[in-house]
Amino acid sequence: MKTPKRLEPLVDDGLIDEVVRPLMSGKEAAVFVVRCGDELRCAKVYKEAGKRSFKHAAEYQEGRKVRNSRDARAMAKGSKHGRREQEEAWQNAEVAALFRLANAGVRVPKPYDYVDGVLLMELVTDGEGDVAPRLNDVELHPDDAREFHAFMIGEIVKMLCAGLVHGDLSEFNVLLGPEGPVIIDLPQAVDAAGNNHALRMLERDVGNMAAYFGQFAPELRYTRYAKEMWALYEDGKLTPESALTGEFAEPEDAADLDAVMREIKAALADQARREAARRDDEPSDEPPPPPWLQS
Repeated sequence: MKTPKRLEPLVDDGLIDEVVRPLMSGKEAAVFVVRCGDELRCAKVYKEAGKRSFKHAAEYQEGRKVRNSRDARAMAKGSKHGRREQEEAWQNAEVAALFRLANAGVRVPKPYDYVDGVLLMELVTDGEGDVAPRLNDVELHPDDAREFHAFMIGEIVKMLCAGLVHGDLSEFNVLLGPEGPVIIDLPQAVDAAGNNHALRMLERDVGNMAAYFGQFAPELRYTRYAKEMWALYEDGKLTPESALTGEFAEPEDAADLDAVMREIKAALADQARREAARRDDEPSDEPPPPPWLQS
């Protein structure tokens, strides 16, 4: 096929020998199968900000480092320079997360290089040369579902030990290779220690895995791995070898948020009734309502 313009510099530099075919086009990037020597790899070409539908949610950006205060001010103002820096920071976040997790032993596509908005990485196959399917495209035996769920919990633990939470983990961004699941798509990865939303995102990631694999092994839906691993993480005791049970007992002195909210609503309702009664007792210059409006 004709070499896309964004991939021409990599061909010129000898990083890519041939662009074989397009693989997919998503909301944030287009992915191509490329040949590098005797190997087939992926080239993820990030779309320019104006051509993407994905928005940089503030909750994902919290805790990410900015190069300097000038860039931070520009990003906050939304200037042209700020938008360019924000786009670059967003792309760099996924690249950095991919290298970081690969070094931590998490099963992600092996990254090779990153040049001018193009990420060159491993092409995950099904063992027969075809591109590996996503989890949402496969039917699993209950025993396989239990095995893969346990594997994914272990990978999430490794990620957390490396200081990251995926932030958007589901059956749609996990491939099933010959050696098991492979985690992909990391632009939403957040810093576990620096992002106030990290626990909520971790619970969502773990919950998505329980819901998906629970279709084939229903008992997995009732596991509580997220809070268990987070409690160990906060205490500095979480390691990739930590033995988890999938059970978690809330501390006895933990606040009952539902009860607190009920008390707040009741107090607000009482205040509203008192104010209404006070208004009814005050003299009014307005004429009484006509008979057909009176109860």
